[in-house]
Amino acid sequence: MKPHVEALRRQGIDAATVPGAGKLPTRAERAADMFLAAAGDRLGSTVLGGQSYGGRVASLVAASRGCAALLLFSYPLHPPGRPESLRTEHWPAIKCPVLLLSGESDTFARIDVLRREISKLAQAELVTYPNAGHGLKGPHLDDALARAAQFVLALQGHKL
Repeated sequence: MKPHVEALRRQGIDAATVPGAGKLPTRAERAADMFLAAAGDRLGSTVLGGQSYGGRVASLVAASRGCAALLLFSYPLHPPGRPESLRTEHWPAIKCPVLLLSGESDTFARIDVLRREISKLAQAELVTYPNAGHGLKGPHLDDALARAAQFVLALQGHKL
């Protein structure tokens, strides 16, 4: 997440990683519980986000406690090759604006399924990148980070 945080900071956004995130449990639900316990009441005006597993944890937190907005880079919609095993059961509980940034060749998120599933979110925008897989890199990452910064800055003018 270091390039994500640095790019957002260059845009004047107060961005940070979650301390100790490298030691999270393998189950996203358990990691979300740990994050919620550590965060206390500070989430209301916070934009949460993450890459892959971190995005899934952030989405579980947003569904449970709410937040100002959610940034999901390469959300792991389903295990590779198993698009029927969706990880979206909590999405209807997410009421904040959501920006999803995904590669069109991501084995963790078949793009047709992702396009269908975003209807479960109250306010969602999906940006996809042709020829990009799981984990946006190079010019795709640069564009995704610029879009993420625009998304957060637009929110700051309205409700953060």
